Amino acid sequence: MQNNTALSLLKALGSPVRLDILKNLTDGEMCVCTILKQLKLSQNLVSHHLAILRENDLIIARKEGKWVHYSLNSARFTQLKVFIEDFASGKNSKSNC
Repeated sequence: MQNNTALSLLKALGSPVRLDILKNLTDGEMCVCTILKQLKLSQNLVSHHLAILRENDLIIARKEGKWVHYSLNSARFTQLKVFIEDFASGKNSKSNC
């Protein structure tokens, strides 16, 4: 994973609202109407945060009728986990010292 991709992902994870959305999705796929009820926020604000999560491939959207269902993109979280583990172990270091 390139540094700019990791930075974008970390920024996306830096919002309490987006973390709440992701936390709720750990239980499985969820309809946008359920996400709205759980967060008790306006629809346009929730849509904004969902868009950021989708742009960063952290969630997957699936349309069913008039509703959109969201789930975690486990492959993206695996990539992020590997990046963080490599970073913590010094594998991403470019220092020549």
